[in-house]
Amino acid sequence: MKVFYWSPHIDRVATIKAVINSAYSMNLYSKQKFIPYLINVAGEWDNYKKEIKKKNINIINITNSKIIKNNTKGFIKSRLVYIYIFFISFLPLLKLIKEKKPDYFIIHLITPVPLIINFLFNFNCKFILRISGYPKLKKLRLLFWKLVLKKIYYITCPTTSTKKLLISLKLADKKKISVLYDPIICSRDISKELNLDNKKIEFKNFFLSVGRLTKQKNFLFLIKCFKNICALKKNLKILILGEGEQRDKLKNLISKYNLQENIFLIGYKKNVFTYLKKAKGFILSSLWEDPGFVLVEAIYLNIPVISSDCPSGPKEIVGDDKGILFKSNLEKEFIDKFNYFENLEEKEIKKMKYKAKSFIKKFSIFRHYNILNKKILI
Repeated sequence: MKVFYWSPHIDRVATIKAVINSAYSMNLYSKQKFIPYLINVAGEWDNYKKEIKKKNINIINITNSKIIKNNTKGFIKSRLVYIYIFFISFLPLLKLIKEKKPDYFIIHLITPVPLIINFLFNFNCKFILRISGYPKLKKLRLLFWKLVLKKIYYITCPTTSTKKLLISLKLADKKKISVLYDPIICSRDISKELNLDNKKIEFKNFFLSVGRLTKQKNFLFLIKCFKNICALKKNLKILILGEGEQRDKLKNLISKYNLQENIFLIGYKKNVFTYLKKAKGFILSSLWEDPGFVLVEAIYLNIPVISSDCPSGPKEIVGDDKGILFKSNLEKEFIDKFNYFENLEEKEIKKMKYKAKSFIKKFSIFRHYNILNKKILI
């Protein structure tokens, strides 16, 4: 059976890894029952062709455009690209579905094109909406989903919180909505990354935070918190991995608070595991996450986690004593919880790490494939 994946992306988002690993899980475990294909709309998969080829995943190009690969930075430009993608891909995608007749079509990111095609036309193909991240359901999107999801075959959610939200909004029959955890953990890939990268890190005894330098990740808040913490703990260090539009703001705030010897903007790193495995702890300060890929990866490497209790994923992963949760965007709350963590005995930290690692088995590519195979792709 042919399974098509639709996931046009204009930035380095976690969904990229989820899509590749989902397709890869079919190649590993389905014994050719499912044949996965990635749809390349406008160059978004070009930078990953080497990895995709190694994992024996097929790519189908439906346009000659390379706009996503080459030039999408900036809020206004990215929105224009969304509109451009809609117009250049609609007819080619419709033609592709009619000619290639996929059995399943899994939709991630920039979803209106396939959702409208599914709504307007009748196919034997079963369309599956894969929710990526916590959905911001403003009035226009809510009205759109209420209309087009009437014909959707299935909806998968990355967390139980998101599932409850969609069911409460009555966007589709609740029997069509279920949790499908992202395929974040691929042990063989992580082992390769750890073995291949022997880079020495000059920092020791540091905390790590990872993500795009955007409002969502809330690094401005984190810097403000560490202004007070570092006043008492002069040798404390935190590394922030990532790039984004807030880099200059973050850099200026670090300088304003004289934290240049405490907080370091390291930039984007393809291999975060080199840093994770040597971190004293991982900090997630986000305003929203669903669920938080690096959060899961940190736990897999036995790194204790301090996370904001933001909607909607972290609580499921870190709650119930699997890590330290603080109320999102509250400075005093973070400082208190950080100091609490610093004073924990080693046996308490070990217990926390054990509980967390037991839980994140749900995010393995094998578990992901099992749910797809037994519950959704039937």
